Amino acid sequence: MRSTIFILIMLVAASLTGCTSYLPSGKFPLPPMAQENVKVVTIPLPVIASSPNEGITYGGLTAFLIYDKKDEVCAMVVPQVNYNDNFGTTATVYGAFYPSAQRSLEVNLAKATKINEDYELKLRDQTLMAGKLELNAFLFGYRDGSARFFGFQSRSAITNETNYTDQEIGFSASAGYPVFANTQLVFGERFKDVEIGRGAVKSVPFLRDVFTNRPVPGSDGFSAHAQMLSMVYSTLDSLIIPTTGIRAKASVEASVRALGSSADYRHYEAEVKGYYPLVDSRFISVARVGYNQTLGEHVPFLERSILGGETTLRGYGRNRFIDNSYLLCNLEERIRLFRWEIFGVRADWELAPFIDLGSVMRSLDEVETRSFEFNPGIGFRAVISPNIIGRIDVGVGHDGPAVFVGLGYPF
Repeated sequence: MRSTIFILIMLVAASLTGCTSYLPSGKFPLPPMAQENVKVVTIPLPVIASSPNEGITYGGLTAFLIYDKKDEVCAMVVPQVNYNDNFGTTATVYGAFYPSAQRSLEVNLAKATKINEDYELKLRDQTLMAGKLELNAFLFGYRDGSARFFGFQSRSAITNETNYTDQEIGFSASAGYPVFANTQLVFGERFKDVEIGRGAVKSVPFLRDVFTNRPVPGSDGFSAHAQMLSMVYSTLDSLIIPTTGIRAKASVEASVRALGSSADYRHYEAEVKGYYPLVDSRFISVARVGYNQTLGEHVPFLERSILGGETTLRGYGRNRFIDNSYLLCNLEERIRLFRWEIFGVRADWELAPFIDLGSVMRSLDEVETRSFEFNPGIGFRAVISPNIIGRIDVGVGHDGPAVFVGLGYPF
């Protein structure tokens, strides 16, 4: 989700007031709960968030954590109101629902007084065909006036920074079915329609005003309709909060004009992630290695291989480096400092020093050691098992430090 919510709940909760109450099950705008009285933890909080592209955001929220009969969080509803100099006032409602370990639903609704808006619906279901079939669906429509473009290749300079509004509407869906032990064959489909307009950050020039002599493919808008085939091997002990195991993925995706895309191109991707626990999982060493390649003519810039942001190179803002291929390595040590219960919320507090290493290139045979970005940093996490991770990651790149606030592990 694009709005930054909930992370400060566990980081500053000790200094704020909160309450735990028990309400009749029928009082909720949710499916009836199994227990007669439902535990609800209510926590009001200020919000202070920062990101390289958006700048400083501040405001307030109230988090409602709803517990099931096993005393685990089964739903979370978070309304909030924030202010940002670029986007004005933004009202947001985020909801996450976990009826079982095999099913989840996330909803995000956000609207700003200037440009920005975000509407998302995400569904995961692993209950069909005796638990063998895994379905994932994502429906979205958003407008982000903070988007940046610096040009192509690994040497794109910060002096070429431009701003634009990225407006997208679309969906993605996938179905995975086991074919071997711990191995899934996954079929996927995605579509999005993209419009590019003037951004909200007036101090940064508009993309099309700067790149006039060398037009950027897709900068006038484009559509993408692609079909994907993947093979996924996984021995992870948890999909959301893994502590041990390996996950390897190889995929190919094709986008063709005949099915509604603006250009013909292909994506190839390979990724391996590993989790190694020590001292009763108090220390978890995590590593990811990934390669991505995009082949085709006139490929829209937002459909190429991209690095930068909270899940790849955390020393830079989103979409900082763009080219036809990338190599990426992330190393992270997740250290559980202590386990603390506040307002009836039991959480693991983690410290996570990390190193991100990556580079974009035209093709793999053109990779140069000097082109790799080295981003050291540190993360702070609050983990509420079995579903919720709040995090702050601070990375350092050549453009300066970058701070990301959000939900979920970065990888």
